[in-house]
Amino acid sequence: MAVATFDAVVATPREGKFNKNAARRVRVAGKIPAVVYGAGQDAVAVTVDPKIITKILHSESGHNTIFDLNVEGSPAAKAMIVDWQNEPIKGRLLHIDLKRIAMDKAMRVSVPVQLIGVPTGVKTQGGILDHVLREVEIECLPADIPSHIDVDVNGLELHGAIHISDLPHSGSIKYLGEETATVAHVTVIKEEAAPADALVAAPAEPEVAKKGKTETAAAPAADTKKK
Repeated sequence: MAVATFDAVVATPREGKFNKNAARRVRVAGKIPAVVYGAGQDAVAVTVDPKIITKILHSESGHNTIFDLNVEGSPAAKAMIVDWQNEPIKGRLLHIDLKRIAMDKAMRVSVPVQLIGVPTGVKTQGGILDHVLREVEIECLPADIPSHIDVDVNGLELHGAIHISDLPHSGSIKYLGEETATVAHVTVIKEEAAPADALVAAPAEPEVAKKGKTETAAAPAADTKKK
């Protein structure tokens, strides 16, 4: 389940201008700028500790983790990370968006699909497993969000496929994708194209024969000119 045991995320409201220079000063001070919104309340610009946010993002449930959020001056709320920005080179967090969550209202999230086992079509039939759909969108209550969905592929034979309709279903979650969408299948290994120098060229016609065809084809054109 996505409700994990993390220390509450403490957010401090920001004041003043919200530009690049202000954001840089926030990061120099060891925090990162963030925005909190949702649950029918006004959006609030805040700062948070990047260490706890990184810990949440790297947990099993990742950005689907629901945690306690304490914004100074506001009641405590449940929240989750809905967007984040990393520095391109070093990968450090630059900014995040936090959304307040109503635990009694269903929400839509994407969760990863994990394939368990080695298909028969790979072990004994020379196929390869192609994982087509690595995430699926579901709708459920926040407390029912799974960290991932496991799919047993051991019995999958060559040309066999797993569709969304084959995923584990329960009364707590609803799949939003097309039931016929392919999640994974066992396919054949494509043969590599033969190199150009290995191709055998068709035998060329004798040079004399080529000339004879050319002269015959050109003759009518010459007669037309004479007329």
